[in-house]
Parts: sequence; C-alpha cells; structure tokens
Amino acid sequence: MFRGATTVNLDGKGRLAIPTRYRDSLLDECEGQLVCTIDLHQPCLLLYPLPEWEKIEQKLSRLSSMNPAERRVQRLLLGHASECQMDSAGRLLVATTLRQHASLVKEVMLVGQLNKFELWDEQTWYQKVKEDIDAEQSAQDTLSERLQDLSL
Repeated sequence: MFRGATTVNLDGKGRLAIPTRYRDSLLDECEGQLVCTIDLHQPCLLLYPLPEWEKIEQKLSRLSSMNPAERRVQRLLLGHASECQMDSAGRLLVATTLRQHASLVKEVMLVGQLNKFELWDEQTWYQKVKEDIDAEQSAQDTLSERLQDLSL
C-alpha cells in the first residue's frame, strides 16, 4: 500500500530513486518491475507495480476496439505504457516521452495512491493541491453520498 507524497529528483538520464520505504515492498511484490503510463485526466504519470498493471490490462482487454471512446482509452494507456525495472540502487528510468507528457524535468513528486504512484512535476503538484483544496471548500454542499459517509 502506497501513501504519502515525497519529493524526488530526476537525474540527467531521467532516472528517479524510489524512496527506501517503498523499495522492499516493491521487490517483494513485483521484483522491482513496474509499468509507467500517462494519466488520461491529469498532467501526471501513473506508476504501477507489474501485478497491479496486469489487472488494468485485463480490464482494457475487455473493452471494444470497435467503440471509438474505448479504443481511444486503450490506445492512450497501452500505447504509452513503459516497463521500468528498478536497478540495484532503487532507481527507475522514466521514458523521455512520458517525462515530456508530465513536464518532468528535475523535482518530481512521487504520490502514493494505494496500489500505484502518481508522478507530478513538483510545481504542478502544489498548484493542483491548492486547486483541489479550494474546490473542496466551495463544494461542501455537493458531496456525493459516499463522501458524506466518509468519516475522518
């Protein structure tokens, strides 16, 4: 289970070091094999341990290639999917096309989302957090039933 937001740096080759607190579980769960793809709705990347990505692939395989919207989702997610292998130093190489999609240059936010990570440009991440907090403060009366039942 991945949680929390951590600042990591990309090196000159486009590698990022996975924080040590996640390395052992990633080695146990997927032997350091991950898949990175674009997020369809946000300017970030999604980083899945291989077993979690395989669940997504199964769902995508059930979509119709004859339905334009379903085919578009398949094309975008699968077409951008890039396998990443954690090296002995705990680093992953993020493909150039993926880094460009999310505008990742140096400072990156690695954000745990239970079964995956999001990778954000640091400044874009902080801007998004501010927008999300502002949206939540103004939307108090329009919470979904599930959010109304969420007790923190």
